[in-house]
Parts: sequence; structure tokens; C-alpha cells
Amino acid sequence: MAKSFISKSLLSIADSKKALQSAKFFKTGPGEYAQGEKFLGIYTPDLRSIVKKFPEITLNEILDLLQAEFHEEKLAGVFALVFKYKQEPKKVFDFYIKHSKLINNWDLVDQSAHYILGDYLLDKNRSILYQLAKSKNLWQRRIAVVACMKFIKADDFEDILKLAVLLIEDDHDLMHKAIGWMLREVGKRDIKVLKKFLDNYTTKMPRTTLRYAIEKMPEKQRKGYLKL
Repeated sequence: MAKSFISKSLLSIADSKKALQSAKFFKTGPGEYAQGEKFLGIYTPDLRSIVKKFPEITLNEILDLLQAEFHEEKLAGVFALVFKYKQEPKKVFDFYIKHSKLINNWDLVDQSAHYILGDYLLDKNRSILYQLAKSKNLWQRRIAVVACMKFIKADDFEDILKLAVLLIEDDHDLMHKAIGWMLREVGKRDIKVLKKFLDNYTTKMPRTTLRYAIEKMPEKQRKGYLKL
């Protein structure tokens, strides 16, 4: 089975020193967002290379990876899902929505949401984004926001601006960062759209969101918004 081979391959190149570094970086301590998450200590390019060797992997095997013990196994499942999306978009989209709570760390979200959810919804009804955005689950909310990267790259800003307003009072730092990141991407495409949004919401948004959103602006403009 592909899942077994992938897991064995990952175990064979595990690096305990890097695993400790990853555990610290991903906030796995008591009360932190990834409490108890276990790591093997594997670099992402190596992980991708292993996954690419198993194009025949099934959705059931991917599900096993997403439910596996180690973070890198879950990330392998995400990479496999993105590869499989190119073969079976509708089936993978449905699978992703059904099992979205298993996409339960920021890197898992960021490596999949726009490639699968965003891509599939590019020319379709996007009401699912707003359902996810209203979820009590942090990762589902982040999925809704990061999926918008695909729309932003197509100069379609409507949904990310609506979601930014909807989630402006979200209390989690990882959401503040995600929304700010997407707003920054809007600014790269159309600075006027970003400025108009900031003029209306700068005083209402979290400081972290604002800092991320204005990161690429000239220093004078950044200072002006920060003073507000």
C-alpha cells in the first residue's frame, strides 16, 4: 500500500534534532495551537519527492495519512491530495470539504486550500467559504481565507474583502496573520483596492493583520496607517 511505503520512507529519513526544532516552531506545548503534535524532522522537498513516487495512492490511503501519528505524514497526505486533485478535481474537492477538520495546522492549510478549494471554486458558487468562515474550528476558518489566494491571483477580490470584514473580530493570531497576508496579496495586484479597504477598516482590525497587510507599502504610508 502506498500509505505504508510513504510512512516507512519518512521514518527512514527522520532527523530527531530537526524534529525538536519543528516541535518548537509549530507551538506544540501545553495550551498552544499544535499541542501534542509529533514530528519526524523531515525537510519539505524530501517529503514532496517521496510522495511523487506514489501517483496511484487512493483517497482512503490519503485519509490514513491525514489521520497518522506524525505531522510529516499528514503533510504527505496533503501533498498527495493536491497531486490527485489534478486527476479528479470534483472527487478531491468533496473529500477535502468532508475532511477539512483534519487539515489541522497552518502549513497543511497553506499548502492545500488555494490549490484545491480555491481552484475548484474559481468559476463556481462560493457559499461554502462563508460556512467555513463561521466555523468554530480555527483551521476551517483559515481554509476559507487562504483559499482566496486563487481568486486574488485572478484579480477577483470580492470574497477576500468580505471575509476580512466577517472575520475582523476573530480572536486568533493565526487568523490575523492569514487575513493580513491575503490583503497584502490584494495590494500587490491593486494597491487602490487595498488602500480603500484600509481607509475603512484600519482602526477596527487587529494590529497584526494591519502589519501584514501594509508590509509591502512605502515606509511613509506604513507609518501613516500604523498611527491610525
